[in-house]
Amino acid sequence: MREIVNSADGSYDVLTISEAEDPVPDGEELLIDVRAAGINFADILARKGTYQDAPPKPCVMGYEVSGIVEAAGAQADPKWKGKEVIATTRFGGQAEKVLVKPHQLFEKPEALSFEEAAALPVNYLTAWVLIRVMGSLQPAESILIHNAGGGVGLAALQIAQHIGATTYGTASPRKHEFLVARGLDHPIDYRNNDWYKQLMKMTDNRGVELIIDPLGGKEWKRSYKALRTTGRLGMFGVSSASEGVSGGWWAKLKLLATVVTMPFFHPLPLLDKNRGVFGVNLGHLWHEKEKAQHWMRQLLEGVGEGWVSPHVDKTFPFSEVADAHRYIEERQNIGKVILVP
Repeated sequence: MREIVNSADGSYDVLTISEAEDPVPDGEELLIDVRAAGINFADILARKGTYQDAPPKPCVMGYEVSGIVEAAGAQADPKWKGKEVIATTRFGGQAEKVLVKPHQLFEKPEALSFEEAAALPVNYLTAWVLIRVMGSLQPAESILIHNAGGGVGLAALQIAQHIGATTYGTASPRKHEFLVARGLDHPIDYRNNDWYKQLMKMTDNRGVELIIDPLGGKEWKRSYKALRTTGRLGMFGVSSASEGVSGGWWAKLKLLATVVTMPFFHPLPLLDKNRGVFGVNLGHLWHEKEKAQHWMRQLLEGVGEGWVSPHVDKTFPFSEVADAHRYIEERQNIGKVILVP
């Protein structure tokens, strides 16, 4: 089989396509013939050497796939053989074949293509935990979605719409028409305007009840400042730490510089202002198998009900993985980018 190998810290040339032996399922394991694999910002950080949870290099990244179950171990449920499925993968997903355990596997809805199905797990689970599980967004409340045009951003928009909340979203101007068509109430141009000033003007200086922020650094201070009374800030990434650097030591220095600008949230001001702060790292939830399965089932029900509809912006063959990384880093995508063998 072919697989995408991240050989070292650095720019796009560290990504190579290699041949490897087909994996063989053992025990309860199931072998998936991969038809589509998700690519996420964590893959980009891993390539640059600033993703602390990445496996040692050389490695194969990938957190999510869709495909067909090709083979099963001796103790596996034979019902899965031949089924079209979605699976979460703790690395190894960006390959033509991958092994998974039963708890990582979900039947693919007929309504979704393989590419759309691979766009579901990471983005939608992240948005679900941010908004429903920890953010507790209510119908009468409002939410600011940073990077509303990204994969998590679009997933968050659909979930917030389903709840009935008022939605604000930062995005470059060229994405506004698409986002409004998808239901965003108030787009904010963060490139040509100060998003904080725009939001406060739109909300009569009250702010919003929930902000989900993947930016990091000093932007977390501003997002916290933009919270209304009883507001919550959900932090789930540090994308600003990787902008403008290709990898290696420059990337690590940029990350350090970003960390220095991060806020410190003391309990007393939180008490006085009636605000909350929390973080989400989907990669640190692998031990919560039952919770993850429950959340995923709710999202799959949403597919059936029609309010969950993954948007695939573009697909790239494995051989063009470097172009896929560049496409995401340059923020060209609206929604999910998918790799196909």
